[in-house]
Amino acid sequence: MPNCWQQQYSSVISLIGNSKSIQATLSLIILTVVCLATAYANAQESPKNDKQIPRLTSQTPVSPLSAVRSPSLGNQISLNGRTLPGTWLEQPGTANQMATHLSDGAFRQLIGVNFLNTSNWTRQPIQWFSSVSKPLVLSTTLLRGYRYVDITNFARTAGWQMQANGNTLVITTPKAQVTNIIHNQQPPDVSVTPLQPTRILVDLNRPTPWQVAQGSAVKTIPTTSPDPDTPPLKSTTPPNREWTVTLDAIADPVLIERYTPQPPPVAPPTLLPDILKQLSPVVPPLPPPEPLIQKVEMVKNQTIIRLSVPFGLSPQVTTVADPHRLIIDIRPDPLEERDITWAPGLLWRQHYINLGKERFPVVWLEVNPRRVGLTLKPIWVSPDTLTGTAPLIQTAQRYLAVAAINGGYFNRNNKLPLGAIRQNGQWLSGPILNRGAIAWNNSGQFYFGRLTLEETLITGNNQRLPILFLNSGYVQSGIARYTPAWGTTYTPLTDNEIILVVQKEQITNQLPGGKVGEQAIPIPQDGYLLTLRASATASASQLPVGTTVNISNAAAPTDFSRYPHIIGAGPLLIQNRQIVLDAKAEKFSNAFIAEKAIRSGICTTPTGTLMITAVHNRVGGYGPTLAEHAQLMQQMGCVDALNLDGGSSTSLYLGGQLLDRFPSTAARVHNGIGIFLQK
Repeated sequence: MPNCWQQQYSSVISLIGNSKSIQATLSLIILTVVCLATAYANAQESPKNDKQIPRLTSQTPVSPLSAVRSPSLGNQISLNGRTLPGTWLEQPGTANQMATHLSDGAFRQLIGVNFLNTSNWTRQPIQWFSSVSKPLVLSTTLLRGYRYVDITNFARTAGWQMQANGNTLVITTPKAQVTNIIHNQQPPDVSVTPLQPTRILVDLNRPTPWQVAQGSAVKTIPTTSPDPDTPPLKSTTPPNREWTVTLDAIADPVLIERYTPQPPPVAPPTLLPDILKQLSPVVPPLPPPEPLIQKVEMVKNQTIIRLSVPFGLSPQVTTVADPHRLIIDIRPDPLEERDITWAPGLLWRQHYINLGKERFPVVWLEVNPRRVGLTLKPIWVSPDTLTGTAPLIQTAQRYLAVAAINGGYFNRNNKLPLGAIRQNGQWLSGPILNRGAIAWNNSGQFYFGRLTLEETLITGNNQRLPILFLNSGYVQSGIARYTPAWGTTYTPLTDNEIILVVQKEQITNQLPGGKVGEQAIPIPQDGYLLTLRASATASASQLPVGTTVNISNAAAPTDFSRYPHIIGAGPLLIQNRQIVLDAKAEKFSNAFIAEKAIRSGICTTPTGTLMITAVHNRVGGYGPTLAEHAQLMQQMGCVDALNLDGGSSTSLYLGGQLLDRFPSTAARVHNGIGIFLQK
């Protein structure tokens, strides 16, 4: 008997059992015939697929006599013929019809939908070529680290065609046209400050998907001076940044021609040296300003608008209806302020925070760590080794975290950790330089302080030797220890190390390390390696093969020992609402202390809420100094706060997307703090 007979009709059979035997026999015959017919039809309509996609168990009641497909998950979207990364979900909806859901990150980034404020995580108001005052509200669901938005009716209204094809959701949108591009050109006066808002209007005949992306610095062609002996003036401002706005629409050829770059002007003939130039020196002209719209081109039925945006400005892209129009505002304050309840106990916020006359864009997540089902854990690139870096978005997705922020420091060259990582009570990497760290438990309690790990090697005759570093890329003279958490092997980080192999609390071998990076030494699964560097190599004679050893360790302050999870970074910013910043005490350089840079942070509030924050460049300038970062965190209501690795490492992840920056601008990082949502 087919499985479907037992599974789909078990509830009907149980009812039949209460009827008369003749009725039951007749009903069973009918059910068998229906089941066999359904199974045959499914076999004819469903070709075999070697790459099966995951199947979910539906929680929606299904009629016993229906043949609705099982729910499906995928992580690719084919949008008008282009394959893009994006998670999606299909599951039975109302009237036994399949409902299509997109992860909210894919919905925002691939389609261009604007999410509006909401205090109800199950209902997300959106704006897309529509009214902000009367927004469309879509239902949402949480599953395996993602928040999915039901786009079934939205897509039907927009005239989309959608079909699941294995791991890919194929979306085809109606053909659209760009009918005009209007740029309210500012006067080309280079003496005027460049931080002036300007607007580009893109008229369309109908709504269509669009994307915006930040590129690299624009390379400028140096200007020539009319005087061959006078070098051209060099610009003191940072170079412009390339941005692209891409629309699934065909542009009129006249528009393409209008914004096609013209060939550079022919250089003027070289002049003879002017013997009177010392009396009246030639002042070379200032370079002309870069045109905002560099180029408009058609690529595979897409219109791509390439922009050259001055430093301190960024595009803010919005849509309106009647007429259908894309509005590109180039402005110094492009951040769209938001307050979105994304999941139970998880709030996504982004606002400008004023600090004196300065305005800083801050994107942050507020987490209620006492909410049942919300947990925090350290995350790193691979559970098998501490070597390696990856974009935070990849690491978070690998662990199925709903949210994450980059964590501690690391060596970008050899991709090794430079700070504390402790998970579930196990030290994976030890702290360095008494730097700031955050510790927490699974009950929503946190501790902030400057952390030291004191490890001591104790021999059988009670000889005691300090172990300075544990599974660390920080290299100094002394003894370091490497455990299986480091990986399967250890490769010397300095010349002429002496390696002691310890198994079951006994030294079983002494090995010369040789040159840096030449020899990979296996780390025993039932022990560890001791690495003696520089002056510490003299201790090798006191530790012959056969010596019994054990390790004692203690964290200082001892409060850290009460918490199973720790991430170290620094410097410590705030304790008990007071700024305690002392970057020199944590051995940060003067250049690092004074630098104005993008910053990541983590803090707790008086209500016990945890905040993970990303502060980007101030309006019209660079990011905050460490002192400004501490003041910003204090102004946001932090009781205790820690500075995390920043700059290009700063990455704030939520449900498959980076909230604070474009993924192309985010560097690879070693570790982070993941937030997990479990039912």
